[in-house]
Amino acid sequence: MDIRPNQTIYINNINDKVKKEELKRALYALFSQFGQIVDIVALKTMKMRGQAFVIFKEITCATSALRQLQGFPFYGKPMRIQYAKTDSDIISKMRGTFADKEKKKEKKKAKTQEQAAANKKANQGTAQVATSNSNQTSTNQVPDNPPNYILFLTNLPEETNEMMLSMLFNQ
Repeated sequence: MDIRPNQTIYINNINDKVKKEELKRALYALFSQFGQIVDIVALKTMKMRGQAFVIFKEITCATSALRQLQGFPFYGKPMRIQYAKTDSDIISKMRGTFADKEKKKEKKKAKTQEQAAANKKANQGTAQVATSNSNQTSTNQVPDNPPNYILFLTNLPEETNEMMLSMLFNQ
């Protein structure tokens, strides 16, 4: 899935030992050469450490920054840069398309609760069948893990490139 060009760029593989304020200042100094920066979001939570979002006023500025600083060594680690998946809140507010995330979260929470209730009912029915079947033969139980969409490939030939892999796996 390609991510459409956006004013917000997402940066990861940032050294997480750098203090938040120093990180913001360094990112501003590095990225401001490409255009006007509206905001920089860098959080130090466990989920968001080593990542940041830089929000530009213009998409062209974000594009040139992404292209020119991809892999740039920043505090000893090469930055990985891509467009953010969604518009940042600031950009949405500027466009007038901002939707409150709390309302979205409430809708999502209600939906997951409905799904959990449906799954619970289905599991109760299968549990009754499983207990009756366990007397006859032992059953293979599959762990109840969510699907994983990441495939790690190792020992690939040197000449393998991204295009070859995408042709192979997008069939």
